[in-house]
Amino acid sequence: MANASTGDTATAGTAGKRPFPHRDLLGVSQLNQHEILDLIDRAEAMIPISRQPRKILPTLSGKTQINLFFEPSTRTQSSFEIAGKRLGAQVTNMSVKTSSVTKGETLIDTAATLNAMQPDVIIVRHPASGAVELLSQKVGCAVINAGDGSHEHPTQALLDALTIRQRKGRLAGLTVAICGDIANSRVARSNLLLLGALQVRTRVIAPKTLLPKGIEALATEVFTDMRKGLEGADVVMMLRLQHERAAGRLIPSVREYYRFYGLDAEKLALARPDAIVMHPGPMNRGVEIDPAIADGPRSVINEQVEMGVAVRMAVLDALLADPSQVSA
Repeated sequence: MANASTGDTATAGTAGKRPFPHRDLLGVSQLNQHEILDLIDRAEAMIPISRQPRKILPTLSGKTQINLFFEPSTRTQSSFEIAGKRLGAQVTNMSVKTSSVTKGETLIDTAATLNAMQPDVIIVRHPASGAVELLSQKVGCAVINAGDGSHEHPTQALLDALTIRQRKGRLAGLTVAICGDIANSRVARSNLLLLGALQVRTRVIAPKTLLPKGIEALATEVFTDMRKGLEGADVVMMLRLQHERAAGRLIPSVREYYRFYGLDAEKLALARPDAIVMHPGPMNRGVEIDPAIADGPRSVINEQVEMGVAVRMAVLDALLADPSQVSA
């Protein structure tokens, strides 16, 4: 699809031809507008590969990819695994629960051990903000942040942007409402950084207890009334209520949360008639979103999953396939 009205300088025709100027992808915050658009364009070029009968390319043949997940995430880990294999890489999933980390080994020890195995890229998810960057400093290969604490989740933001552009034909000028557990969401932070860089109008909607300090510096608008926040929105992005990060203690009850901040047909009707509905998954059906909306015609949740593979293929290609890459 054409890069209409995004101010893009990168196009699908040039995707992949310029070297990506970073060794790692640790966060959206390290990227400028042109680098973001370049990754989205590369990902767009990957979509047809996943839709053809033979889905394997030799791009990363001989490369070794390690998926190192300290938190469970079937969706993201599987997506990275499929992406690596479709580009011809040798992929290993490291189960932290059965590793020596649970016996007292530090993150730095783990980094040294993995580095000795000479991998080409390590994809890391960790419950502590900043842990992925620390590990990247201790290894000699590329590192991709698959989510660190409440800090960032860059590939999720990239796949969300790609999904929006595929459906809407553009990014700049749209209004995206991000609703729910903003305070604990690395997805929200990465999306606000990325969409803001692409001239997208961003709104965050949440109860005061789930709005982080300083959110006004990232979002165009901040709402505590979901109905007002959804008025005229082109995209409604719901977030999971993260009980494991104390969100459950910051609301009176799940039932009351759904009443005021759950997306149902009545609230969605306040957005634009052609508004699309997104969710990074996994969903708490009946908590942040009505099942009928999640499975309805305006939902692009399954498309987000497909775009996730394309984006992760693009990131791996950008970091590993360019011979003239420059260290970050």
